[in-house]
Amino acid sequence: MNATGIGAAVRRKEDQRFITGKGHYTDDHARPGQTFASFVRSPHAHARLAKIDVAAASQMPGVIAVYTGDDFAADKLGNLICGWMIHSKDGSPMLMAPHPALARGKVNHVGDAYAVVIAETLAQAKDAAEKIATDFEVLPAITDPAQAQKQGAQQIHDVAPDNTIYRWHIGDADANAGAMKSAKHITRLDFINNRLVPNAIEPRAAIAEYDAGAEHFTLWTTSQNPHVARLVISAFVGVAPEHKLRVIAPDVGGGFGSKIFIYPEEVVCLWASKKTGRPVKWTADRSEAFVTDAHGRDHVTHAELGFDENNKIVGMRVKTIANLGAYMSTFSSAVPTYLYATLLSGQYAIPSIYCEVDSVYTNTVPVDAYRGAGRPEATFVVERLIEVSARELGVDPAELRKKNFVKTFPYQTVVASLYDAGDYDASLSRAMEIHDAKGFAKRKRESAKKGKLRGIGYSNYIEACGIAPSAVVGSLGAGVGLWESAEVRVNPTGTVEILTGCHAHGQGHETTFAQLVSDRLGIPIDQVSIVHGDTDKVQFGMGTYGSRSGAVGMSAIVKALDKVEAKAKKIAAHLLEAAEGDIEFKDGKFTVAGTDKAIGFGDLALQAYIGHKFPTQEIEPGLKESAFYDPTNFTFPAGCHICEVEVDPDTGATTIAKWTAVDDFGTVINPMIVEGQVHGGIAQGVGQALLEHAVYDKDGQLVSGSFMDYAMPRAENFPTFEVGMTTTVCPSNPLGIKGCGEAGAIAAPAAVMNAITNAIGTEEIDMPATPSAVWRALRKSMPAHAA
Repeated sequence: MNATGIGAAVRRKEDQRFITGKGHYTDDHARPGQTFASFVRSPHAHARLAKIDVAAASQMPGVIAVYTGDDFAADKLGNLICGWMIHSKDGSPMLMAPHPALARGKVNHVGDAYAVVIAETLAQAKDAAEKIATDFEVLPAITDPAQAQKQGAQQIHDVAPDNTIYRWHIGDADANAGAMKSAKHITRLDFINNRLVPNAIEPRAAIAEYDAGAEHFTLWTTSQNPHVARLVISAFVGVAPEHKLRVIAPDVGGGFGSKIFIYPEEVVCLWASKKTGRPVKWTADRSEAFVTDAHGRDHVTHAELGFDENNKIVGMRVKTIANLGAYMSTFSSAVPTYLYATLLSGQYAIPSIYCEVDSVYTNTVPVDAYRGAGRPEATFVVERLIEVSARELGVDPAELRKKNFVKTFPYQTVVASLYDAGDYDASLSRAMEIHDAKGFAKRKRESAKKGKLRGIGYSNYIEACGIAPSAVVGSLGAGVGLWESAEVRVNPTGTVEILTGCHAHGQGHETTFAQLVSDRLGIPIDQVSIVHGDTDKVQFGMGTYGSRSGAVGMSAIVKALDKVEAKAKKIAAHLLEAAEGDIEFKDGKFTVAGTDKAIGFGDLALQAYIGHKFPTQEIEPGLKESAFYDPTNFTFPAGCHICEVEVDPDTGATTIAKWTAVDDFGTVINPMIVEGQVHGGIAQGVGQALLEHAVYDKDGQLVSGSFMDYAMPRAENFPTFEVGMTTTVCPSNPLGIKGCGEAGAIAAPAAVMNAITNAIGTEEIDMPATPSAVWRALRKSMPAHAA
């Protein structure tokens, strides 16, 4: 194996600059003549804007301009959009309410921006923002998705009666009714998949600059997909023509989905930079982030799982109400539909599934994709159902899973997904072995001696990654293709630049992408640089989310490398005076088969640019190729996570005592980075299960709007993770990669809740299972503890 190639545990190249403070983040950039923006945000969840008086603010020191939603509308600019069309059961299109970058006439959630101050300094902008006098006509607020559709509920948007965006379904309702009627046992559960606030280390930020001479805009922003941002801002909002707008996403300190979307702030900064003739900078503070960054999850679900007399699953029925907040976000419509319901078969052969999803507006921050995006919600439904079913049927939960696993591949589920490769029994068996599942009973007795309750929980997850092919997602309503692009530039000295449409914000692309090139071209990893995140350098790309960078982004690089190698062999044939078919390439050398005639990759690269020794009328000088790659299918990472907990019955405090994760990610480029991704995903999933919850009161105020009230997981919440892998190679991309970035966040919530409910002996508890929630559940289910 190449010491820096595929499969090598290479330390991340980019970490040196990050940990020594040499990264270049959006807020690190400053432009000559730069001004600062401070947004004026609604303190109410739902209110009419009766009057906005900006006179006093306009006269404050340092103020350059004050703009409101009326000013934005006067320039005839468009709305922010949702780029994935969903149709209701009756065939009608989803009801997308207008979402202006600055609210006009009415605000619809706490934090909804309706004015902005541009000033010489940030302090001056903030001081002036406080001087804007606004008369609000406060309206009733809706925050509970289960109440949004009820008769008499306050209507949020005129276009959406009953606050309903769509009533969607998948599956055959009549056939499912028959399957469920035939069941000998049905497990029924109600879930709340709690709302989460993404909290990346780096808050969102934007710097916009307008060049009046060139009539050209440049936007530096914290984006996971700068090309899509440019497309939406130009084609739909209309701030600038696409060829007159450059979007740069420099180093980005974490995204987890929240930085995929196009937000009001970067749009307003661009618009204001032209209005004022000055660069405009905005950086969110953490309080702003809580009420502006798209939230995640927030489902209310009833689910049923039916079994025959042999404990084989006969059917599943699911009804979900999904809260999309006050406005639709860039990809929000797809999350509770095609990224959720299509995974409800889990790892199991389920002959009948019917799922209904109603998505609703509420007076809360918009909800969109957050690490896992629909798949954690689906896994939670499936894995809680299967675990509780085992308890109700009186059978071992692992054995019930094994009895119902998909055994042969490819496997077509009844909810559209085509599983191409896997071995679910292998992951479960390996996880049980590593975890010492057989020793659980002994550990439980030892915990009991200390007065603690011990529980074990399984989570056998599956996810769909590398969302594709474009023809399929297009037929499902996606407004863009989900291919990826790459360009390989071989320089005359033999160094290589890779231009990719993917974006790195913590995944380690500068290392793993370089490993691929090192492996393929036989050159040191230090001779490879990765270029991304700049629409003026990379022609077009779809960004990074959905664990797509390996399966889709690296596959595009492979296609471009194929073209580079093919051209290089033509050149080598001329240089070595041999037939092209006799040229072999291995370990960085072009060799004439059966001879010692050879030329190294670096020497050939130089000759490619000199062009003296081959006929340029037959072969163009240079060595640079590009490619677009559109996969043939989603990829389907899968695995088994086992969580073991100890619960203190007197306080309700839960300690994770043991954690085992065995995942099948297909081909692994860098096991060190993959293991880190698993660790991070587990931490986020545990955060949801035990700690995190965005709580709104009846008036629509976010009462968990800071780290004083919104609890984040820390190192002390975790044991050492035991991580293992099984491998089935993905057949739908040339590298066999499945993707790893979201797995932990998908598997963890169900594993934790299965373990806690096993420990305390009741299913009557929702996430987050805080000490107080566990304590209350124990007292309700075990009267002896209440004494």
